[in-house]
Amino acid sequence: MNLHVSRRQLLKGSGALVVSFAIGGTLDGALAQDAAKPGKPLALTEVDSFLSIDTKGKVTVYSGKVDLGTGISTALPQMVAEELDVPLSAIKFIQGDTGLTPDQGVSSGSLGIQSGGVQLRQAAATARNALLDEAAKHLGEPRESLSVENGVVKSKGGKQVSYGQLIGDKSFNLKLDPKKPVQTKDPKDFKVVGKSAMRVDIPGKVTGQFTYMQDVRVPGMLHGRVIRPPAFGAKIESVDESSIKSIPDVTVVREKDFLGVVAATEWNAIRAAQKLKVSWSKSETLPDQAKLWDHVRSTKIAKDDVTSNTGDVVAALNADGKKLSATYDFAINLHGSIGPSCAIAEFKDGKLTSWSASQATHNLRKQLAQMFGMPAEDVRCIYHEGAGCYGRNGHEDAAGDAAVLAKAVGKPVRVQWSRADEHGWEPMGPPTLIDLRANMDANGNINAWDSEFFVPQGMPGSTPLVAQDLAELPSTFVMAPGNVIRNSAIPYKIPNVRTVCHRLESTPFRPSWIRAPGRMQNTYANECFLDELAAEAKIDPLEFRLKYLDDNRGIEVLDRLAKLAKWDKRASPKGNRSGNILKGRGISYTKYELTRTYVGAVAEVEVDRSTGKIRVPRFYIVHDCGQIINPDGVKNQIDGNIIQTVSRTLIEEVKFDRAMSTSLDWATYPILTFPDIPEIVIELIDRPNEKPWGAGEPTTAIVPSSISNAVFDATGIRLRSVPYTPDKLKAALQA
Repeated sequence: MNLHVSRRQLLKGSGALVVSFAIGGTLDGALAQDAAKPGKPLALTEVDSFLSIDTKGKVTVYSGKVDLGTGISTALPQMVAEELDVPLSAIKFIQGDTGLTPDQGVSSGSLGIQSGGVQLRQAAATARNALLDEAAKHLGEPRESLSVENGVVKSKGGKQVSYGQLIGDKSFNLKLDPKKPVQTKDPKDFKVVGKSAMRVDIPGKVTGQFTYMQDVRVPGMLHGRVIRPPAFGAKIESVDESSIKSIPDVTVVREKDFLGVVAATEWNAIRAAQKLKVSWSKSETLPDQAKLWDHVRSTKIAKDDVTSNTGDVVAALNADGKKLSATYDFAINLHGSIGPSCAIAEFKDGKLTSWSASQATHNLRKQLAQMFGMPAEDVRCIYHEGAGCYGRNGHEDAAGDAAVLAKAVGKPVRVQWSRADEHGWEPMGPPTLIDLRANMDANGNINAWDSEFFVPQGMPGSTPLVAQDLAELPSTFVMAPGNVIRNSAIPYKIPNVRTVCHRLESTPFRPSWIRAPGRMQNTYANECFLDELAAEAKIDPLEFRLKYLDDNRGIEVLDRLAKLAKWDKRASPKGNRSGNILKGRGISYTKYELTRTYVGAVAEVEVDRSTGKIRVPRFYIVHDCGQIINPDGVKNQIDGNIIQTVSRTLIEEVKFDRAMSTSLDWATYPILTFPDIPEIVIELIDRPNEKPWGAGEPTTAIVPSSISNAVFDATGIRLRSVPYTPDKLKAALQA
């Protein structure tokens, strides 16, 4: 008997445990998108851009920030529910639809709550004030005597009127002025914010009912696949369409070096893409991987960004004292999205609609408009969360692919990337090379700190799409990613400091942002080198950090971390290093971008001398992101970032030859698996009266350095090249 069971069917029928959850959300119209509301405002200065209330009191929140598994589809409604005094269940959340939601910028940098949520809070507070004024008139009661409970305004005398009765389905017509923020709720009155709320997306995900981008379908849809060149820069020499004549109803689409097929079924599109005979030119544009760091160091510098300059570093470096130097490097990484990218595009009546998991739908809208020479107003991008998706992976590229194919065949086309597409063609995290120097006096005081970071030039914006490049469609070239210079300066008070970022004119592969871009690599080098100085001074590394820290919140983080982790106070490395399994602990600290969110971490490691394998059994985290919206959601973020970054630190590295990436599957680009996931012990510092800062990325920044410092503590070996593979460790132990 043949049994064919889909993932969804399997999860739906896989036992009482999973089906026992209450379903918190609904399939949000993914299978049949509503037309954009005519005339709905999108400006950041209008309350109506962010929320509406219907006659039954149901609140619809319109968010330009999207949830990529980060939990903000729960946390942002919490902020609105708090300000309006409505139950969380009364809120419908619409995200990332350029026809309905305002442009609040890219969903990145752990800014969903810090910037996007604060805008929503201001809109909700403005709406509440107006509703109370209106209720006072309606009830004939003083405004001061009114209170709100579950969306119903009540007077002390017992009169009441609901939000739905006051505003239902009408517009607020209220302005928002970012320079004159409206008074929001006093944190002492919070009922929803600061409390752990069950994430609205989780029940659907564990029962298989969640609509990921990969599940979206539209009427009349065809399926497309793109045939990729075997090498970056390769050109099409010939295409033999007769090679797929046995596969029915296939259309071959060629635009310059963009080559794709469209078919009625996905299987036929896959078969056609595999069988179509194409001749490509030879191309070798990548450097020799064995000499990658020489290549990076010799790449032309476009400009220097000096990120800190205090005192006279040259004189201090040349003064008497112990001079230390080190070079650190961090490998090229993939996003490693478990669900390959997917998108659908449809041209209809002169307009383009794109469904994708882009974290920047408003940017994508402009990019697609540019590609096809259309007014941006004629392009609508609709967000759906991608399965196993990170931001800035291949989803925007899949959207470009789908749009080119849909334009050619005149029907909606769905493009589902393969694993090889995802691994080989997604934009990647660029390599980072860092040189550090310091001078210490006889008492172990740091007198000079000097560092040089070799990172690609770049700026905020959109990474050019593969389809734009291959089809030679109009594009504005932007060397992304920007802001990779953050955290190159250090959070410690040292008399003479100079930190310089050499912005390189080019970098191998198409570069992109990956979780904590630049902040992680830069913090890694800084915190490891500081650990080297502490070891040279024979001072406990936690005590050494406190010595140079004058920030009270940072000091509290480290003090609480020492208690949480039961910190073994002593200098590194540990004295007894006998046996096959060596154990150690390492500490790291960051103030993210030197402006927000403090994180301290202690990693425990076990190093197997015989295999060279490093295991991280446990992580301790103390985290201060100011006002916490959903404590459980913050812990989810910390868990995910630690797990992913342990993987990046120990395992992940893109391999390549002169033509192309050779890491095209999970065997050649492995990621951490369940047996190696560490126990994560978290202590959150909630500061309800402070601003809410980002959570997630800041934790990423301290993972590689805490592991590195723990390995040194365990072995006395200082590894300076990520990933810390068994081969590298065994070689270092035998040196």
